[in-house]
Amino acid sequence: MCRWLAYSGPAIHLDDVLLRPEHSLIAQSKKAWESTLEVNGDGFGIGWYTDREFPGVYRDTFPAWNDWNLASIASHLCSPLFFGHVRAAVGSQVSRSNCHPFRSGKWLFQHNGAIADFNRIKHQLDMMIHPDLYSQKIGQTDSETMFLLALTFGLADDPAGGICRMIEAVEKAREEAAIEDSFHMTIATTDGETLHCARHASFGPQPSLYHSKPGLELQASSGAAIKLQEGAILVVSEPLDDLAEDWQIVPDSSRLVISGGKAKIQPLFD
Repeated sequence: MCRWLAYSGPAIHLDDVLLRPEHSLIAQSKKAWESTLEVNGDGFGIGWYTDREFPGVYRDTFPAWNDWNLASIASHLCSPLFFGHVRAAVGSQVSRSNCHPFRSGKWLFQHNGAIADFNRIKHQLDMMIHPDLYSQKIGQTDSETMFLLALTFGLADDPAGGICRMIEAVEKAREEAAIEDSFHMTIATTDGETLHCARHASFGPQPSLYHSKPGLELQASSGAAIKLQEGAILVVSEPLDDLAEDWQIVPDSSRLVISGGKAKIQPLFD
C-alpha cells in the first residue's frame, strides 16, 4: 500500500508538508501508521503546478528518505497545487516509469491500492484505452491503466463520471474473470485547478483517506510550527500528526472535490 498527499491552497514550499512535519510523507515512507505495508521504499514522485501550462514531475526509484535531490527541490519549489507519493510496489517492477504521479497533458493522477489479479485482466482493460492515450503509456502498473481509462471515459470534461466509469469497467472485468479478491483504491487527480479524490473497494476495508480541517497547524520535527493559510487543504492517506481533531475522514465509497479553498464530499455513485 502506497502513501500519498495532495495540497491545494495558497502557494507554499513543498517541503512544508512533504518533509518538515513529524509524520511527513517522507516519514511515512519509512514507517506508515495506517498501511498494510509499513515501509514504502520502492520509489517516489512529486508533481506540481506553477504559471506554466503543464505540471512539472520528478520521479525516481530511490527510497524517498534517501534522495537528497528531492529534499533540495522540495525546499525551493513553491506551488499552489501539488502531489506527493511514496510507493510500495505490488505486482510490478521498481522502475521510474511505474512511479507516481502520472501525467497526461495538464492532468496528474496518483493511486493507493491495487486491482487484485491485475495481470488476468490487464489486456482487457488496456484495450479499452483510447489509442491516442494508449500511446502515452510507458509503465506496467494498474494505476497508470486506471488513469488512462478515466481519461478515455471523459475525465477532462466530467471528472466524477470519468472516475466512476473507470471503476465500473474494472469491476466488470473482475466479475467476468471471476476474480475473488477486492479492487481497492484511493485516488487523486487534478487539472491544476480542481482536485478530485475518491475512495472505493469492491468489498471489505477501503484504504484510508483524510482531508485537513481549517486552521491546521502542524508541528515540524524541529519543533517549529507549520501553520497553513486560510483556504489551504491537504488530502492525505494518513494524517501528518496524531491529533484526530485536525483531520476529517473521507467516508467509504465517497468522492472529495477541493476547489476555491472548500472541500465537498459526495457519494461516489449518486
